[in-house]
Amino acid sequence: MQERIFLSAPDVGDPEREALLRAFDSNWIAPVGPELDAFEAELAKYTGTAACVALASGTAALHLALLEAGVKPGDEVVVQSFTFAATAFAVVHAGARPVFMDSDVETWAMDPDLLHSFLTERSASGSLPAAVIPVDLYGSCANYERLVPICQGFGIPLICDAAEALGSRAGERSAGSFGRSGVLSFNGNKIMTTSGGGALLGAPETVDRARYLATQARQPVLHYEHTDIGFNYRLSNLLAALGRAQLAGLEGKIQRRQEIAAFYATELQDIEWCPYGSTSRPNRWLTVCLLPRGEDPQTICLAMNEMNIEARPAWKPMHLQPIFAGHEMVGGEVSEQLYARGICLPSGSALSDAQLERVADGLRTVRRS
Repeated sequence: MQERIFLSAPDVGDPEREALLRAFDSNWIAPVGPELDAFEAELAKYTGTAACVALASGTAALHLALLEAGVKPGDEVVVQSFTFAATAFAVVHAGARPVFMDSDVETWAMDPDLLHSFLTERSASGSLPAAVIPVDLYGSCANYERLVPICQGFGIPLICDAAEALGSRAGERSAGSFGRSGVLSFNGNKIMTTSGGGALLGAPETVDRARYLATQARQPVLHYEHTDIGFNYRLSNLLAALGRAQLAGLEGKIQRRQEIAAFYATELQDIEWCPYGSTSRPNRWLTVCLLPRGEDPQTICLAMNEMNIEARPAWKPMHLQPIFAGHEMVGGEVSEQLYARGICLPSGSALSDAQLERVADGLRTVRRS
């Protein structure tokens, strides 16, 4: 059998190896040290944000973003339904209840019209949610030009889930730079990785609060004293060194993924592709297509996996997940159609042209069968 082609494998090499050895040899391997400080500063500069704290995961960053925004047990938080489960799980970790919101067709992200109508109704009844979390899907930014002023108008904090979108831009601004705080993920399948990790971006006071909670809420005294419940959410200096090497090569990774998306669009012209309605530069983390109606993503992905080519259906909406049965859903038709027709194709920046040809040929073959 031919070598397996993964959906989005890590793209690492000598710079990453050298960075890890440098950090290892320094003996700074705990969640503190010069590599961690430098990584946070470089991420803030890259995204154009005031401050950054590097964390153990994107989920940890979302959890802290909610707590920092004042979300309390029993609150409601509006969450985009068409997303990976971590977005909604973080709300539950904070003790709140997610209310799911449909997407629009221009961005596949949270629908501003639905959000405005929902908040208007909730304002009239005196039951506004505590926060709103749009998600930048597959490198496509949400419509922040509309979402941000809507949330500001109702006095509700917006948390930008940019876990899939580092390097993408909406206008002149970077993904993760919108709202009260922005969240990034450096999981192994993301466009850059720290093996596992994430970050929270925002104003200095926002980041300082998150950093405090992430470090077991330890008071700045010689003995161990705590006035808040804290968490062990900090990224290690060792993994921050890996992140610095990855960040230095990020622009090349984005360029390669853009080339991959262009290749698929040329080779497979009868398929619809993810739109980028509010995105001036998508990072193309994953190339996602919509199959013609009548073609089943599950069947096609299973057949491609039998060819040793990893392909996956688009995200299953949260309101269709068994764990969230009975939760409120606003709209639903768009996200349900995206799930019913969407598949993700291999998009890793280390893929060769020959591997891309194999993917395109494989997809054509299974669609004909």
